[in-house]
Amino acid sequence: MTEKSFDIVVLGGGPGGYTAAIRAAQLGFNTGIIEADKLGGVCLNWGCIPTKALLKNAEILHQFKKASEWGISYENLRFDFGKIIQRSRGVSDKISKGVEFLMKKNKIDYMPGYGTLQGNGRIEVKPKDATPFAVSAKHIIVATGARARSLPGVTIDRKRIITSTEAMTLSEQPKSMIIVGAGAIGIEFAYFYNALGTKVSVVEMMPGILPIEDAELTKELTRSLKKQGIEILTDTKVESVNTGSDGVTVSVQSPDGKKELKGDVALMAIGVQGNVEGFGLDKLGVTIERNHIKVDKEYRTNISGMYAIGDVIGPPWLAHVASAEGVHCVEAIKGLNPEPIDYSTIPGCTYCQPQIASVGLTEEKAKAAGHEVKIGKFPFRPLGKAVAIGETEGMVKLIFDAKYGELLGAHIMGSEATEMIAELALAKKLESTGKSIFHTIHAHPTLSEAVMEAAAAAYGEAINI
Repeated sequence: MTEKSFDIVVLGGGPGGYTAAIRAAQLGFNTGIIEADKLGGVCLNWGCIPTKALLKNAEILHQFKKASEWGISYENLRFDFGKIIQRSRGVSDKISKGVEFLMKKNKIDYMPGYGTLQGNGRIEVKPKDATPFAVSAKHIIVATGARARSLPGVTIDRKRIITSTEAMTLSEQPKSMIIVGAGAIGIEFAYFYNALGTKVSVVEMMPGILPIEDAELTKELTRSLKKQGIEILTDTKVESVNTGSDGVTVSVQSPDGKKELKGDVALMAIGVQGNVEGFGLDKLGVTIERNHIKVDKEYRTNISGMYAIGDVIGPPWLAHVASAEGVHCVEAIKGLNPEPIDYSTIPGCTYCQPQIASVGLTEEKAKAAGHEVKIGKFPFRPLGKAVAIGETEGMVKLIFDAKYGELLGAHIMGSEATEMIAELALAKKLESTGKSIFHTIHAHPTLSEAVMEAAAAAYGEAINI
């Protein structure tokens, strides 16, 4: 068996893996990357990117339905479900090829195939249609990602009981869909399919949707989604999921008693678990906790020369977190002493409409942590830009430490929330105060004026409300 030798080999080509490989090459390491499927991982091929392409279709349809408000009329509005799916796949393919280009540009040896850890810095690579070969490296970074979880006793058959992967590649639009789980994935698919006309029911065992987000904003979002026609059942536990030739039946226990929900398909969206099986971690004795690899602050495993980053090491399961971990891991290997990642300053985004985005503590968690807080809120409704573009739903909510004025958390519900959150992530990173935010002049007319006004509102100085 032939053998290639590297300074660093990355096992897994998702956002964490390919970013780690590029940074390693930039720092002068002889670098290789192994990927069993397509470069870009779940995010580029089956997650972040293709879902955003689908959601854009939903937004366009949503706007068409309000066309009369803009003095625009049409006849026989139609859409082609197959072309919607096809466009999404095309977007993913284009970006995956872009990652391949980045590998060539940075002189990274891209090795398509399934990698199995052999110990002593060696990996066996099995390409799909070629002879297996061996790879050796001083440092191995495991970036194998995660996959969808299911409920105990519920088997994902990928036909009637599906994951997000199948939800974005269905050959026909279902007439009805039951979504189990109201996190970001569940809510995004609920919005998408409802906009296309599918009857959607969302089941969530927690008291509210998007459980990690601010409760006040998620209540507002729940009202908006229900108004759009989505059935949302919270405080509701799934007891069984049964499939038949013509659909699926989900039996639930709700505050109103037992119910049976019937649909064409059921989408499991209750979270993910790390891909830790089948490539040698157990044989090497790598420490696994709760289906994820245990690492230290430099992303080292308990095995010398082996590291792990991204979804495979646990929450938060976000592409931008994986990328940041990849950069940190490689810079630590280089001896650059990188600044530790501040996991309290990581933005989270949900791309339904209206969108939800946040960074830092919620009001509930800030108080639970012992902070005396100042809360500033400003709705989009009074803003000239929001009225002009017809997007007045939602608000900006900011949480400040009452003693020092430091920004503790920021929460936005609105049409461009996922873009607007970057300003507040930067503000939190720089330990900005409420006064420094509202004394920063924001352009008019913009939706971002709501950030300035919310900060001012915390101190009783908001102008436009």
